[in-house]
Amino acid sequence: KIALTLDACSGKYDSDLIKFLILKRIPATIFATKKWLDKNPYGLYVIKSHLDLFDVEDHGANHIPAVIGAGKKVYGIPGEPDLIHLRSEVSQGASAVQAATGIAPHWYRGATAEYDAQAVAEIGKMGYKIAGFSVNADEGATASRLAIEKKLEHVKAGDVIIAHMNKPASDSAEGLAVGLAHLLEKGFVFVRLDQVSLEPLPTKK
Repeated sequence: KIALTLDACSGKYDSDLIKFLILKRIPATIFATKKWLDKNPYGLYVIKSHLDLFDVEDHGANHIPAVIGAGKKVYGIPGEPDLIHLRSEVSQGASAVQAATGIAPHWYRGATAEYDAQAVAEIGKMGYKIAGFSVNADEGATASRLAIEKKLEHVKAGDVIIAHMNKPASDSAEGLAVGLAHLLEKGFVFVRLDQVSLEPLPTKK
């Protein structure tokens, strides 16, 4: 079993990628921001028409990294000034998902998927599980088709793949189509995060 997760940060709807997943019956956990949900009603309509395949989870309201403190940045993107702003980012994102799909999210993935200890503790207190990943398939939708295919060649059982569905002009759909088809041929079974019980990583001593 492996899990495919797709981020919809802001930007557009990658219809080629979603059509491929529907055609091949590959389930995915989609992390959508309020910004993306507001801007892509057609994409949301397609996803809602296939909730047997797709689970929509919380990627925040405005795609702000879950690091706390003035001046903190991840990949050049400013983080949250304080915990109040973090709570707003998480809760407004969750409300947007529930309003869009009718289903309350249980998972959170912050922008850039980087967190500090304070943010991790606060997100947990709010009742959300943090969705990490073990294979970065498309490097934020910047990787080439061949690079994506090569990344997916090394997938093993239990992996959580991250890719993006908000940049249709990228190579993500094409690379994922080939790579995911090969994984199906190898006998891998795709599951959504809500279909598996994940164990926390042991803490380092």
